[in-house]
Amino acid sequence: MGYGIKVEVWGDYALFSRPEMKTERVSYDVMTPSAARGIIEAIYWKPAIRWVIDRIHVLKPIRFTNVRRNEVSSKMSHTNAKSAMAGNAEVKPIITSQDIQQRASMLLKDVRYVIEAHFELTPKAGDEDTPEKHYNIVLRRLREGQCFHQPCFGCREFPASFGIVEDEVPQGDRPPDKDFGYMLFDMDFSNKRDIQPVFFRAALKDGIVDLRDCGVVR
Repeated sequence: MGYGIKVEVWGDYALFSRPEMKTERVSYDVMTPSAARGIIEAIYWKPAIRWVIDRIHVLKPIRFTNVRRNEVSSKMSHTNAKSAMAGNAEVKPIITSQDIQQRASMLLKDVRYVIEAHFELTPKAGDEDTPEKHYNIVLRRLREGQCFHQPCFGCREFPASFGIVEDEVPQGDRPPDKDFGYMLFDMDFSNKRDIQPVFFRAALKDGIVDLRDCGVVR
């Protein structure tokens, strides 16, 4: 195992979308490992390292709320954008007043977690990429509240505040033990032409989702 860190994250709302839901978004009960990795990478990421999530501590009760949001029903055409850049076509904009539709979402509210993670060096690491170097950089960034971009809880609309945990993980108001069934673990990018989701059996025990040696299925 590489050098480890503990990061406390909190926010007003979170949406960790279940992939089996379509138009109406429904959040998982707790943060997914891929969302936790995204938060850490928003703070510090380099091609030379790969972040691995070890445990997720849930420090507040699991509570849901429903919201309705105005969204557009279409997206910009990639082909049209390339043609416009080449000067062969005009840009076809999305007119929100004509494309608008209302969608419901089931969100988590008032969330607080502690993410335990470590990093490993990748084949892209050079001679100057030592574990100590990257460990000290990420510690400095966490202590100073620095990030590459604002971390979020599943959606850009739900920003995540963060801070380093240098002592024991706080107990908080942890929810009771629960089996969540199969949850999204991460996306498998080994084949860039066929990116596949990977799932695992998630369970909350003593307020912790333990991801060490968890079995994954495709």
